[in-house]
Amino acid sequence: MVTFLPSRPGRLADVPSFDRGIGGAESNVACVLAAAGHTTRWISRVGADAFGDHLVGAIGGYGVDVSHVRRDPARPTGIYFRTAGDRATDAHEVAYYRAGSAASAMSPAGVDLDAARAGRVLHLSGITAALSEGCLALMRELTAPHPGRPLISFDVNHRPALWSDDQGPEVLLDLARGADIVFVGEDEAEEAWGITGGPSSIREALQEPDILVVKQGAHGATAFCSTSPLRGQSCLPRRGDPQGDGGPPARAKPGVGEGGGDGTPQAPGSATHSRPAPAQGTYEPALKVDVVATTGAGDAFAAGFLSATLRNLPLRDRLRHGHLTAAASLTTPGDLAAPPTRAHADRLAALDDTAWERLRLGPGWTQADEEADEEAPTP
Repeated sequence: MVTFLPSRPGRLADVPSFDRGIGGAESNVACVLAAAGHTTRWISRVGADAFGDHLVGAIGGYGVDVSHVRRDPARPTGIYFRTAGDRATDAHEVAYYRAGSAASAMSPAGVDLDAARAGRVLHLSGITAALSEGCLALMRELTAPHPGRPLISFDVNHRPALWSDDQGPEVLLDLARGADIVFVGEDEAEEAWGITGGPSSIREALQEPDILVVKQGAHGATAFCSTSPLRGQSCLPRRGDPQGDGGPPARAKPGVGEGGGDGTPQAPGSATHSRPAPAQGTYEPALKVDVVATTGAGDAFAAGFLSATLRNLPLRDRLRHGHLTAAASLTTPGDLAAPPTRAHADRLAALDDTAWERLRLGPGWTQADEEADEEAPTP
């Protein structure tokens, strides 16, 4: 969607003007991953209008492949307006204008499924599932077992206002159970599924994904990784490809063949096992951040975590990269923010626990680091 950001704080009724930007869960993740040096593709549907031109041009400007975005001459590009918001008081308004939008017309027949399955990771959002029956059918198709299916990353993104009935929570749980990597907030798990008791209780209810990341707001995040006597720890992707920018997915999908202890697939018909009980999670506290705006921070966290996953970093470092990329978003006003350089993020992620917990980041911290890198002497 095209997003309109207020020129000053206040209610939507009182703000006199807005600045145009871009927004959308999946496109946000694609843009941040591209900025972090990964090869990305965004597949969607926008109107054959000026706002569609803006979206395709702006997202493509981040280095994202937009060649599979379809233009719809009969439906408009979705837009939304939001207030600046305030994290302390949660004074935040969002006005969506997306009913009948081009994106809501997506369906399995209207999307190039081969293009969607061509990458190592396919990132999806529960928001898309709420837009229409066609969009939900597309999500079910992409999360279903399929030979050669890429790793499916799914951000639950529970938005009750987008669902026309009360089936949203059940649908989102079903989609999450078909994914390999799932992101869900502790608060939204309680709101959608009535799960209380913290991250371990969420893992008990959602054991199917290889990796489950429970976001705990300003406190931090906990990640669970599947373990079993046969496979050992399977945290995806395959070893020997640290940059994660090429090659097929690391493991076979459910119904195709389970993975071995090193994350590589076993041949169909080889030894199988039942889904193991959830292991103890890995917790990493969030950073202290001088917040400018919260919108887009969840998408940035997912992008940072996925980037570190594609690089096969340890689980603790994946969480830290998620926090760092979220901090870049939290300290800028728009939905999208340039992530820290890979070298800077790696340095900060390597801090000891005491230094990590003392770290505080404010507006401009990523640009300041780029300048420091440029001035640093070459060894």
